Order: sequence, then C-alpha cells, then structure tokens
Amino acid sequence: MKEKVIYNKLVRDKIPEIIEASGKTCEMEILSDEEYLEMLDKKLDEELAEYHQEQNIEELADLLEVLYATAKARGYSIEKLEHVRVKKQKSRGGFDKKILLKSVMEI
Repeated sequence: MKEKVIYNKLVRDKIPEIIEASGKTCEMEILSDEEYLEMLDKKLDEELAEYHQEQNIEELADLLEVLYATAKARGYSIEKLEHVRVKKQKSRGGFDKKILLKSVMEI
C-alpha cells in the first residue's frame, strides 16, 4: 500500500516539479488571494519557528522569501518595503547597538 502524507501547507513554486521528478505524485491546488494571504501568515510563523530551532542562514533566507511574498501579496513592492525599512532605520535606528530597554520612569 502506498503511503499518503498530508501537508496542507504553502510551498515554493518548484516543489511539485521536484516531487514529480523524484517519481512521486502530489495533489495541489491554487489558492485564492484571501487563502494565499492566510497561508503566507502561517508560513511566516512556520519559517520563524524553523529559524529559532536551526538558527542558520538558510532559515533566514526562507523567512526573507516569505516576507517578500507577503509584501507583494499585500500590494507592496520589495523596493517600497526596503524604502520603509531604511526610513524607519534612519528615524528610529537599527539594532546594531544591542540595547535592552529595561524600564522607563516619568520625571
């Protein structure tokens, strides 16, 4: 009896081709825009969890790929995303100084 593994998750565009090239078959569907956004949010969570576990550059790259796809799916270009990132970095800074804010007191 052939084993069927259920995934129900968003995968990269070439994954079905890779599966079929390995001699297996797969069932897939094309998501609606609304379903796609929902699955991208789940994929962000998945990739972040994988990064926390592995802490390697491949998982960071996967996370970045999903962030780019999410930006595009929400109508933003990668250039716009980078523009907003740089603007926030200039006005509020980055994270290079490793600052941990412990408390704030009113004076």
